[in-house]
Amino acid sequence: MFIPLLLLLFMFKYKWNQTMIIMSLMIVPSTILLYSNSMPVSLSSMTTLDYMSSMLMVLTIWIMPMVIAASQKIYMNHSSPMFLCYIITLTIILLMAFSSSHLFSFYILFEASLIPTLLIIMKWGYQPERLQAGMYLMLYTITASLPLLAGISIQAQLFNLNHIFFPLFSFSMFYSSFWLMMNLAFMVKLPLFAFHLWLPKAHVEAPVAGSMILAAVLLKLGAYGMLRMMYLIPPIYPMLKFYLMSLALWGGMITSMICVRQQDMKSLIAYSSVGHMSLVMAGVLSNISWGIWGAMSMVISHGLLSSAMFASTDMCYSMSNSRSLLMNKGLNISIPTMSMLWFIMCAANMAAPPSSNLLSEIMLITSSTITSKLMLIPLAVMSFVAAVYSLTLYVNINHGAISNLNTPASFLIPRNLMVIMGHVTPVFLIILMPSLITIF
Repeated sequence: MFIPLLLLLFMFKYKWNQTMIIMSLMIVPSTILLYSNSMPVSLSSMTTLDYMSSMLMVLTIWIMPMVIAASQKIYMNHSSPMFLCYIITLTIILLMAFSSSHLFSFYILFEASLIPTLLIIMKWGYQPERLQAGMYLMLYTITASLPLLAGISIQAQLFNLNHIFFPLFSFSMFYSSFWLMMNLAFMVKLPLFAFHLWLPKAHVEAPVAGSMILAAVLLKLGAYGMLRMMYLIPPIYPMLKFYLMSLALWGGMITSMICVRQQDMKSLIAYSSVGHMSLVMAGVLSNISWGIWGAMSMVISHGLLSSAMFASTDMCYSMSNSRSLLMNKGLNISIPTMSMLWFIMCAANMAAPPSSNLLSEIMLITSSTITSKLMLIPLAVMSFVAAVYSLTLYVNINHGAISNLNTPASFLIPRNLMVIMGHVTPVFLIILMPSLITIF
């Protein structure tokens, strides 16, 4: 996987279509290779693969060609070579991060993924506020990851523990502060409610590529890190678990309610991501296999679906030059096919069958209620409100009279259809064999 990407990176002249085709052709052989091996497999002292990391590597390879396909405006503006360089660099960093088995190298790659993302947001973002969004992204992530660096240093110094996949030492006693130190960086990356303020800003200001990468892969680094830390450090103290899970779920409920009143389409999808990721956090904290599998299932399903919704929002923006729900009415009249695709995405977003989101929500809701029956209140409200804002989004975009400001020549080009179908199809196919993304 790395050799073709490195060859792409060092090609002197970046070709848009060729890069997209080569990255797309990598998907099938790399998926077969990752899933056919008996896991975990140690490739070297620094690199190991198991099903959890291989699933996220497949997700990264799957998303990246569609990110390039959706970013046609950048190609039109003749700034494509630098953009492709950033995308390929980010792909390599993410694949290395998911396959890294050394704690320090994982930390370095976890931080390095910020740099290409920040450059994409800064260079191709929409408004001048993108500088502020970039600062929020950097400050939140770097500040929270310094305790992680300290925790990794303590483990390496005192216990000589550097391997993520096969931990050689388990603590004889538990420290709540140490658990928080090791997990704070991942909570911010998820993001947990109260650490989430960077996410809507970054999403709204980022170009479509930045939004798709953030939603599909970078938020997943947080979940991946938390799932890995479960095997390195003892389980969380029950009282602290209760407080953190309450913060995650009540915070997810609040952000879901914020979605209902959003007029900016991108902002609505960004806030819904916080709600969905709070369920992942609850699944990880529940510390039972059902919750961990549900968290992994939600990570994959949400990654595909939210990326598709951001791509579709950009397609609407290109027609109306506005992300407002009020300005994008009447899609049902102008492009019925796109209207149908929006319906499928909104249905999957509210966890309607037969999407893999339903499977993951069932698993996460049950595992959260095992911890405490009080969690049923925010979970019930969140499920109901998710249906409300998904339907609000669909109805506002598709029904009503077409705005006079819309481009009269509105039509769905094959490239856009391919991008949306490429995201949505796996969400409905995974349900035929859920063990692909649940049991690892």
